[in-house]
Amino acid sequence: MRSEKPRLRRLGAAHASAARRRRAYRRGRLSEAICRLVLRCKGYRILAQNYHSPVGEVDIIARRGAMLILVEVKARQRLEDAAEAVGARQRQRIARAATAFLAQNRHLSALSVRFDVMLVRSWRWPRHIANAWQSEERSR
Repeated sequence: MRSEKPRLRRLGAAHASAARRRRAYRRGRLSEAICRLVLRCKGYRILAQNYHSPVGEVDIIARRGAMLILVEVKARQRLEDAAEAVGARQRQRIARAATAFLAQNRHLSALSVRFDVMLVRSWRWPRHIANAWQSEERSR
């Protein structure tokens, strides 16, 4: 019986961890939906959402005029935490996914590419940071 108590605690912690992951996933999906709505209201046309390729993924791919915009959405309690959550490695993965997307959609390859970030806090309007970074992937 004694050996069962620690095991039950571990199972309880694993369950709580899984519940946190599910809540975070749902919050992320809701945040992405809100950001898509905001972008549509600003005149962007959403081309893809949750685009996955073997080299990376992009939350939102949109177009506005002659510009292709790749948007990473970050939802956190504080905007500062959300802004810091997009590291150099993630930016590289997004840039590689952009290259893959353009390879699959050659008709869009003449468009200028821009990388944006949308930061989301609970019960606040999302903050859209246009041209958040430049990519070296595109210039190669």
